[in-house]
Parts: sequence; C-alpha cells; structure tokens
Amino acid sequence: ESLWTSFADGRVRLRIDKSCPQTPITVHQMFKESLEKYGSLNALASKKNGKWEKLTFSEYYCLSRKAAKSFLKLGLERFHSVAILGFNAPEWFISAVGAVFAGGIVTGIYTTNSPEACHYIAHDSKTNVMVVENQKQLEKIMQIWDHLPQLKAVVLYKDSIAERHPNLYTMEEFLELGDDIPDTTLDDVINSQKPNQCCVLIYTSGTTGKPKGAMLSHDNITWTSAHCSRAGDMQPAEVQQESIVSYLPLSHIAAQIYDLWTGIKWGEQVYFAEPDALKGSLINTLKEVQPTSHMGVPRVWEKIMEKIKDASAQSGFLKKKMLSWAMALSLERNLNGSSSSDLKQLWARLADSLVLAKLRGALGLSCCHKHFCGAAPLTTETLHFFLGLNIPLYEAYGMSETTGPHCLSGPHLYRQHSCGKPAPGCRVKLLDKDTEGHGEICFWGRTVFMGYLNMEDRTKEAFDEEGWLHSGDLGKLDKDGFLYVTGRIKDLIITAGGENVPPVPIEDAVKKELPIVSNAMVIGDKKKFLSMFLTLKTELDPDTSEPTDILTEQARDFCQKIGSKATRVSEIVATRDQAVFLAIQEGIDRVNSTATNRVHCIQKWRVLPRDFSISGGELGPTMKLKRLSVLEKYREEVDSFYEE
Repeated sequence: ESLWTSFADGRVRLRIDKSCPQTPITVHQMFKESLEKYGSLNALASKKNGKWEKLTFSEYYCLSRKAAKSFLKLGLERFHSVAILGFNAPEWFISAVGAVFAGGIVTGIYTTNSPEACHYIAHDSKTNVMVVENQKQLEKIMQIWDHLPQLKAVVLYKDSIAERHPNLYTMEEFLELGDDIPDTTLDDVINSQKPNQCCVLIYTSGTTGKPKGAMLSHDNITWTSAHCSRAGDMQPAEVQQESIVSYLPLSHIAAQIYDLWTGIKWGEQVYFAEPDALKGSLINTLKEVQPTSHMGVPRVWEKIMEKIKDASAQSGFLKKKMLSWAMALSLERNLNGSSSSDLKQLWARLADSLVLAKLRGALGLSCCHKHFCGAAPLTTETLHFFLGLNIPLYEAYGMSETTGPHCLSGPHLYRQHSCGKPAPGCRVKLLDKDTEGHGEICFWGRTVFMGYLNMEDRTKEAFDEEGWLHSGDLGKLDKDGFLYVTGRIKDLIITAGGENVPPVPIEDAVKKELPIVSNAMVIGDKKKFLSMFLTLKTELDPDTSEPTDILTEQARDFCQKIGSKATRVSEIVATRDQAVFLAIQEGIDRVNSTATNRVHCIQKWRVLPRDFSISGGELGPTMKLKRLSVLEKYREEVDSFYEE
C-alpha cells in the first residue's frame, strides 16, 4: 500500500512509527469506546422554542445507527458520499456519523455555495444522498438534481416540505426508513471498515482553480481527535466534561474535528449556536452556555474586539479610563510574566477581579479556560488586545490536508505569535531555508491526509518522494521547537527588481497604525514598487452581514479626533476627505520609516468603496483574503497605480 491514493475506495499505508505507535481504529470503534464511558452523559444540546433539548451519548449513538440504516435503505453505495448542506445542528452530526457507519463518505458543503459549486462537489464525490437544512438550500439542489444521476434522495432537516417531490424526505421520515434493515446487516458493513480507508471529504475552498476534495481516513479522524486535542489540553469527560459551542462551518476541517469528532472522543457536551451566530447572536449563546473551551477564526476574535471597542467608545470617561488601566496592567503582566514586580502583579490581579472578570462574564467566557484560534494568522493588535483582557489566544496550525491541527498551543505550550509545537507523534521540517532560517513547512504524521479525490496529479504534487506533505507556507522554528508561520509562498511578492517581500507584516503594521482600517492588501508582484488597497471599518447589515457604507463607532471616533466629520466611506472616497487622507498618509509614512529597506515601502495607496466580504468574493469561507480575486476585481485600480 502506498502512502497516498486518489481513489475513494483506496487504502493507504499509515505513518505509524515509534513516536505514534497507537493501534489504528475506525470511527465506529472510537464511538463504541466512548459509549461505554460516557453513555449517560449529555452529548448534544440544541434550542427548540427557547428551551435547550439534550441528547445523551447513548441516544446520539442509537440515532446515528438509525440514520445509517436509512442511508443503506436509500441505496447509499460503499465509498459514495452523503453531502450535508446546512448550519450546525444535531441532525448534521447524526447524518455525518450515520453516513460513516453505513460505509459512505461524509462531505460538508458550505452554505454560501452557489448551485453550480454544490453540483461540482456532489458530482465529484458521487453523492447518493444530500442532507439539507432548509428551503433556501433545498432550492439550490432542486436546480441541479436532474444533472446528478447518482443522487438518489434528499433529506430536509429544519423546515417542513412545502411541495412534495419523489425521494424528498423530512428528517423524521428519513429516520424511519431503515427500520426493517436488520442490525446484523449494518454490523457487517461496520465490521468490514478499515482504519486506512476514507470516511471524510473536506473540499478546500480553492483560492485558485477547482476545489480539491481532501480524503481523510478513519485513522486521520480518530488519531487526530485523540492526540491533537490532548496536546491543546482538552480534558476527557471522566476528568471534567468540556462544554463547547458549535457555530463555525462544519464543512471546514477546524470546526468538524473540534466540534464533531473530538466531541465524541472525549465525551464533550456540544451546544449548537443559532444560525445567525456570526451576525451577533453568538455572544448570547456563549453567555447561556458558559463554555469551558472556545475556538474562533481570527475574524471572530476581531469582531469581538471591535464590539468591545465600540462599547467602550460610547461609555463614560471613568469607565473608559478604568478599562484602559486594567487592560494595560494585564497586558504588561502577560507579556513580562513572572518578571513583573510583586506590586505590579498585585495590581494586575486587582484589576482583573474588579474590571476584566466582569467583561469576560459579559462575553460568556467566565468559565472558559482555553481560547483557540486557527485557520488564518492573528494580528499583533488582536493578540495584545485579548492578553489585555487576560485571555491568551492559543494558535493552532495545520490545513485540511492534516486533518486540521498539526501544531498546537495550549496552557502548557504557549509562546506569543507561535502556533506552538507539533502534536506528539507529528513532525515538521523546513525546506530550502534562507539565511534567516525561514523555509517551506512540511508535515509528517498520522494527521496527514490520503490524497485528493480523483486528482492524481495534484496529489503527487502535494507529497515529496519520502511522503512528506508540502504546505506551501513559510515558517521558522525557534531553538525550543516552537513553530512560527510567516506567510504563504504563493503570497510572497517578488518585485520587478527580484526582491522578495512578505506582505502580511506590512499589512498588519498598517492596520495597527490606523484603527480606521479594516483590511489592507499589498500589491507589487512583478511591479517596480509596492502599493496598497485599504478598506475602512464599517457597520454590518444586521440581516445579511454585508458591509454597509456606515463607519463603525471606532472609525467615526478616529475621524473626529483628526478633525473630520465623515460618517460614511462614500463621503471619504468621493471628497477625498483631507483630514482622513492626511492621517492615512502619515500612518503609512510611520510604517515605511520602520521598513527593512526602500523596496518594502508603500509608495501609493487607495481606499476602496466597500469592505471585503465573502459575498464580494474577496474573502474565503473562513475569512481568508483571496488576493488573486481582489487583483482581478479591482484590476483597473491596480493598473492606475503603475501608469507612467
């Protein structure tokens, strides 16, 4: 058996060695082990008519078996997929686990995907059954069903069926379908599964070209759930039952491994947020649930930070002063650690109990001992802001192709700006290092995926001869083995003069200097000099989460301080607002004054009329900047920088 495959029914050789000798198990074996330990504990909690309804691990397992039998009844073929299109819910989890029990492959689809994008994934993964949340998602599938000969049935899990259609079922109807399938039939399917076979497909959002289906094996899922979560200090329920809130897209590996699979492994209680979580309701859920651990992508933590800053800007003088005093003490204590004087430590503890503890309570993070961040790099501003609230953000690093986290930080493994160390049994090496020790990060271990479905060439490109997975990211290791990710090789700007410029540090510096700036993007590949696009911080439309034209409280505050009356982006752009433009130029001058050399200086810049968004095409589903899409969308503006 090879280390990789591009076939759904392929098997791979597992990367088992002395550092990770654990016996490989299937998803069903993992669930059975947990069932014996945690059967009577609550597993899943969701809100129905304002009340939390809970399912125990025993009920969760029984429902997953019921779903598996129904999938078999509907004709789910071995290694064909069950695609799930909808917001996080118990039904998402039960369908996913049931699909795996039935010998299928679970495939999450982003709820923001167009009908065409849904068609591509369903066709590529040979989807036999599609599970969708509501009427809106169902309509997408109805448009493409005729072009999907493999699709045998669709199950709707939130809404009732408005218009009957053959092979369309509600979740209740679906769960009854397999009642006449004998347990032995399902058990035969379960017992024939091997840990080195595929059970999950994660489609990478594809910043370039078609999305690639990363195939994850049972061993990828069960090993990562067990060992990477423990490296991040997640506790087994027999020590302390962790409670978490599930709200990030489950089609993305980060949420799927953290919420769904690790939840089963360690007996966690998973609470499902409301579908409008990212439009503002998340904090209400956090306050009700009081989770013990919380994960967010950088944009989520930034939104919380902006909310606090806006609230602070509107509060009275004394409250404002108290908060900045407490945060300054906390930040200093967290940055200097035990080297702070006893008196300073005492003041910091006092500030924490008087001011910061209340604020953490207002965020629903009073009981939260671990705050994780992944999927994209954190800015220094965000990191320091939360250290000021006495909330260290533990960064994890990996990719869909490493089943999520390959390197982790945690309470016992923390260094600022680092993604921690490889999880025990995982390895990292740096390739083609430059003089400063930066090289391409490569991965080895049982987190490493099987290959890309139906894409042999792309799979071969991902691995070298020895089977190391190449990440395409640049990083460096310190003397103690902590990893620092410094950028994407693809994002590296190579100027017309052949100089290499990593854009992220420059962009972060500009955002730090100018609190009015939401996104900054450096341009300059094959150009004579660097230029920059800027977007300003604006309110989000409460219904659509789209950026509006209205500046946030913090941005308006910035304008007032520099003598501008502007309240909208359009005013600033149309009139080339003198005060704002001068302030931006001065901020960029300050960043340029610290540049390594002249090549790293921003010569020209432009404020765009609208902030970046997922629907605008500038951000991917986890809020990562899609640089090529921005260059394409604003091609004329780019060209105007470089016209002679």
